[in-house]
Amino acid sequence: MFIDEVVMEVEAGRGGDGCMAFLREKFVPMGGPNGGNGGKGADIIFKADEGLKTLIDLRYMKNIKGASGQNGEGKNKNGSYAENKTIKVPVGTTIKDFDTNLVIADLTKHNEEVIVAYGGKGGRGNVTLATRSNPCPSFAERGEPGEVRKIKVELRMLADVGLVGMPSVGKSTLLSMVTNANPKIAAYHFTTLSPNLGVVSTKDNNFVIADLPGLIEGASEGSGLGHKFLKHIERTKIIAHVIDMSASEGRDPYEDYLIIRRELETFSPKLLNKPEIIIANKMDISTSVENLNEFKKKIDKDIYEISAINNQNLDSLISSLSELVKNTKEEILYDESVQEKHVLYKFKKEKPFTIIKEGNTFIIKGEPVEKIFKMINFNTEEAISRFAKKLRNMGVDEELEKMGVKEGDIIRILDYEFEYTK
Repeated sequence: MFIDEVVMEVEAGRGGDGCMAFLREKFVPMGGPNGGNGGKGADIIFKADEGLKTLIDLRYMKNIKGASGQNGEGKNKNGSYAENKTIKVPVGTTIKDFDTNLVIADLTKHNEEVIVAYGGKGGRGNVTLATRSNPCPSFAERGEPGEVRKIKVELRMLADVGLVGMPSVGKSTLLSMVTNANPKIAAYHFTTLSPNLGVVSTKDNNFVIADLPGLIEGASEGSGLGHKFLKHIERTKIIAHVIDMSASEGRDPYEDYLIIRRELETFSPKLLNKPEIIIANKMDISTSVENLNEFKKKIDKDIYEISAINNQNLDSLISSLSELVKNTKEEILYDESVQEKHVLYKFKKEKPFTIIKEGNTFIIKGEPVEKIFKMINFNTEEAISRFAKKLRNMGVDEELEKMGVKEGDIIRILDYEFEYTK
């Protein structure tokens, strides 16, 4: 089964908790803090592997979760880092943030990798938290939560030559004759339901040909099957238009060519800038010669006349394709649109939180506040005071007072509620 698009959620590992411990040894007066830091949580890494050809392994992975870092221990022992989780995907995989549609990575080389979600930092133990004003803190931090994000993983196959054309023009037959690929071939439309790849070997060159499912008019707008696979054409160096010059399906060869060109342009105007060749197939049929003569009157381009099923002129076609592949720059392989850099600008004075009032309840939201809350271990009075001080320094108390908070009102952060006291 060919799978080329998967939506999933990734959650990096949480950092290990810091330890609150104190040195108590004989003959060591005033030993002080002795708790170590927690280890970092696992990153979620996607790595390109040229041995994979489909995303089928990801189809049932609705959620990928990394391991948490080890907790710190007494005697100033730091917790170990969690082992990163690596997910292998085919070369040509694009990873996008599902909510913003911004590209996280475009993996186009073997062993290329990217961190999709970062593991949380380990919480600090009370050794690290000690300061001149508080040399023996009775609190420690919890580990930072790992990054959580919903992603869309897309596979755009990498090929040197992409065969495009209407259904039943002989693309699959051509691929089977010039490579060792075994695509399904039958006397009805849409026998190719997913792209097929084959390698052509010559004396001085090897190159990859992709047989893409037949396009029809309106494919770029969702008609037929081809609209699912138009994106794969963006990854090819050369576009090869395969045309049934015999008109055995009752279509005009020239109109077929124009329809495919329009669909490519509608999907992405950049596709028309790629090098292209025209392959006149089924030249063994008597009507093909007359149709080809009419076609040449309208198209002033090199046309390769073949009969794929009879292995006619295929050696000449392969030789020409090999030279064209060698002379085509590698950059055409990549889709420039997914290589753009995206920068998110924020104002320096932007508030790190928002407060919503519902009756006598004040709901505090915002990633910085929630992150601090998740890293506080509320097992000592000193830890609670530290949390309150952090909120005060962020301006939360001031904002609450402006909104009319009173003694005894409820403050909610995430699923936890506190009673407000001055």
